[in-house]
Amino acid sequence: MPLGLIALSLGAFGIGLTEFVIMGLLPDVARDFAVDEAAAGWLISGYALAVVVGALGVTAATSRWPRKPVLVGLLGLFIAGNALSALAPDYGSMLAGRIVAALCHGAFFGIGAVVASGLVDPARKARAVAVMFTGLTAANVLGVPFGTFLGQELGWRSTFWAIVGIGVLALAGILALVPADRAHDGGPGLARELGAFRSGQVWLSLAVTVLGYGGMFGAFTYIAYTLTEVSGFEASAVPWLLVLFGLGLFAGNWAGGRLADRDVDRALAGFIAALLAVLVLFAATAASQPATIVALFLMGGFGFGTVPGLQSRIMHFASHAPTLASGANIGAFNLGNALGAWAGGLGISAGLGYTSPIWIGAAITLAGLVVLVLAAGAARRAGSHAPSVASAEPEPGARSERTEPAGVVR
Repeated sequence: MPLGLIALSLGAFGIGLTEFVIMGLLPDVARDFAVDEAAAGWLISGYALAVVVGALGVTAATSRWPRKPVLVGLLGLFIAGNALSALAPDYGSMLAGRIVAALCHGAFFGIGAVVASGLVDPARKARAVAVMFTGLTAANVLGVPFGTFLGQELGWRSTFWAIVGIGVLALAGILALVPADRAHDGGPGLARELGAFRSGQVWLSLAVTVLGYGGMFGAFTYIAYTLTEVSGFEASAVPWLLVLFGLGLFAGNWAGGRLADRDVDRALAGFIAALLAVLVLFAATAASQPATIVALFLMGGFGFGTVPGLQSRIMHFASHAPTLASGANIGAFNLGNALGAWAGGLGISAGLGYTSPIWIGAAITLAGLVVLVLAAGAARRAGSHAPSVASAEPEPGARSERTEPAGVVR
């Protein structure tokens, strides 16, 4: 495994920790700044919106720049944003720090996924993306519990200083271990990057990401209420149950990368269909604690098992200029998060109970499966279905990418 993948994964770990650890620290932060829950919630939702803006805006603005210096600059932005959060004298400064840190999120994962796939042979592209995203799963399994504990013991600012330290280590690793991407010095240019969006398959891939991932997140957003109010677990058990969910993310990411290297669309169809089945069974058996424990692990596994394939699919269909499309797909993950959380909240507000977000998540997941089946069918009829990312032929000077007309719906 190229050492550069470890550096990219460490950066992903730090960014994932920044996004999710605030949930465990939110009461402490709100109390420190004397704001109510709604205002404190903007430290989460404001971050998510900034991720979408950064995924498109920052990636587009840097489209002509060599990728390694861009990654270095993004980590510098990440470090600055978290340092601002750690030093914030008031709520406004804290929110500003969150937004600054979030601006690097989408672009880092989007550009980093392209760089990761270029570090390995074509037959291992999806697995390389999965290795990078392992940092994100590790942030959920290990980072969030430890970061929350650190913040509770030493104050929430200590957690953000620890994240700054992780950012510095990731920056040093990328400088030392990620090779310069000389084949793309100067980049394909913004016009060519935007040209990737003339492909109908790129848009269909984005839709699958929003719906396929949004379904899982709709169920997950309100999972604490489901576990305590429906399954009957004590509140003290919730963090440990979330660790179990995180272990599922880790296993799914590992399996998803390997299966997507064989056949992207079949792997995605299998994972999304399995996620749909798990959500339906979870909603129907949530009152059973043993069934809930199993469902949590499987929901994380099948839900996150889609991530390497979703990222690899869009890079394949935008392979002549994948950077902006890859970044847009990271934004699509966050739009899916927002869609799932919003729709699940509607179910609870309508008085449908704490299993309603799971049923709603299942409906969103079903829509994602339908879109994927239609997209894969269209690609096959056009004779351009890629059984695996490995089938892509390298463009001159870059073994991991393939040049095709941007306007073709594949």
